[in-house]
Amino acid sequence: MNALLARPLLAAIVLIGFGAIPLLPLPDFWITLWCYIGLSSLVAIGLVLLTGVGGMTSFGQAAFVGIGAYTSAVLTTRYGLSPWLTLPACLLTTGITATLLGLVTVRLSGHFLPLGTIAWGISIFYLFGNIEWLGRYDGLSGLPPFSIAGHALIDSRSVFYVIWLVVLVAVVLSENLLDSRTGRAIRALRGGGQAAESFGVATHRAKLVVFVYAALLAGVSGWLYAHVQRAVSPSPFGVNAGIEYLLMAVLGGSGHVLGGVFGATVVTILKDHLQSLLPKLIGSDGNFETIVFGILMVGILQFARQGLWPMVLRLLPAPPPVKVDTSAEPLPRRPLPEAGAPLLAVDKARMQFGGLVAVNDVSFALKAGEIVGLIGPNGAGKSTTFNLLTGVLRPTAGSIKFLGQQVAGLPARLIAGQGVARTFQHVKLVGTMSVIENVAIGAHLRGRAGVIASMLRFDRAEEKRILREAAAQLERVGLREHLHKPASSLALGQQRVVEIARALCLDPAMLLLDEPAAGLRFGEKQQLAALLSQLRAEGVSILLVEHDMDFVMKLTDHLVVLDFGQKIAEGTPAAVSKNPAVLEAYLGGVT
Repeated sequence: MNALLARPLLAAIVLIGFGAIPLLPLPDFWITLWCYIGLSSLVAIGLVLLTGVGGMTSFGQAAFVGIGAYTSAVLTTRYGLSPWLTLPACLLTTGITATLLGLVTVRLSGHFLPLGTIAWGISIFYLFGNIEWLGRYDGLSGLPPFSIAGHALIDSRSVFYVIWLVVLVAVVLSENLLDSRTGRAIRALRGGGQAAESFGVATHRAKLVVFVYAALLAGVSGWLYAHVQRAVSPSPFGVNAGIEYLLMAVLGGSGHVLGGVFGATVVTILKDHLQSLLPKLIGSDGNFETIVFGILMVGILQFARQGLWPMVLRLLPAPPPVKVDTSAEPLPRRPLPEAGAPLLAVDKARMQFGGLVAVNDVSFALKAGEIVGLIGPNGAGKSTTFNLLTGVLRPTAGSIKFLGQQVAGLPARLIAGQGVARTFQHVKLVGTMSVIENVAIGAHLRGRAGVIASMLRFDRAEEKRILREAAAQLERVGLREHLHKPASSLALGQQRVVEIARALCLDPAMLLLDEPAAGLRFGEKQQLAALLSQLRAEGVSILLVEHDMDFVMKLTDHLVVLDFGQKIAEGTPAAVSKNPAVLEAYLGGVT
């Protein structure tokens, strides 16, 4: 939720207080320090979205600050442009560079991702220092200051308002972005991306969007820096500065936009004091504050991984929960095939991992309006089969057709677009997001609002419709009272039910449920069985993996039994329960 809109009185007090800072009889030094806090805040906000929300660690943001600064410096000193007119060029240069780097960087994972950002961060730093046109390591000087109506904004008290107005705009745009369909897609990346991809999120595109957005904020910071400092050189844009920016985001609160501002404030003030205090205590000159920052980073990661801003939030009144507009227009429904019509046809599907055959030429079919059980002992290949059907895995061989169309090998998001929704054997929710936000991810493909519309709040009508749908599905599965709780606060069985609500938000023609009754009590299993029967009556087809044989036998119309990746039996529950091969492999005498 937008933090400023959630606490309007607090926001008004903070804004008035900030606006009064330059008017107070403070030394110019402190006003200048607040200006630099604002410049750092822009970079830290971008890192909050990139690292804290999107899960991509970057040590190279200082390079984007340098790109923005050098672009404006060249245009103003060599071509005589006004600093105000160079902003579009700064955004364009930074955006193009970030897009090119991001196309490669966002595909990295694990420790390769931060190493990649260090690599191009160093490269850009040395590029600044070795190009004659950019002044090499001496840089460019004599940049014009910002001016309004012929009045040059030279002193820190006048440029203060320019910087913090830009910071305010960045905070509002960033909060708006997170509180949207696109923002949920970005936040879903923290869960690893597989669940998000299975509900239509183009994860690589979402990563690229947040990567470029964070770079653009850094570029704007560089544009401001160039004309506040009135000179640029490579030294402020190296990897050391990138590490400091990352520390600001982590220290403040890596999942909170205002945490970036708070972290920038703490680190900038602390750095200034340590630079003057530590040499006196040690009796030698040096960048000893870097040692303190290293210790501080380790301490935060060990004892306060969410940063300091959540501690501040606990001292403030909680914002009101998101209101669901029940009068919003319902989302359009998908036309479902007639009962009994062919829906899914699996023909000799095979999945081989090296010498291990996990699914061995399995064939079966599913008709519209059926509940089919896919059963077998642990390791039989059931979840692997689910992954083949939903595009998580590409089959080694065989055919998978849905509504007559070949889907084998298609990306998960494209299969989801055809009306296939699923849950997972191991719950894949984003624990820090609320229950309703997790469920709303399921409706991602039923919305169209993009990044710009989200940041400018042009998506509100669509958002009301999506949240109405999410709330309706939660009520349908009996979890309406948990709407605004963090998903991680629910019991495991309830989290599985939340996954079902998320899948229903896709408005599926076929629903794949992987052990949905695991962790549920007897009464909850009865409620789930009633819900699945209702869905079948409405025309939704269901493929079910479950180990509770009593639950499966009473609910399903048809069973497919796997063992060691092979189909060993198929038929009605009554017939399968008497099959000798099934009794030997799995059921153990259940009749």
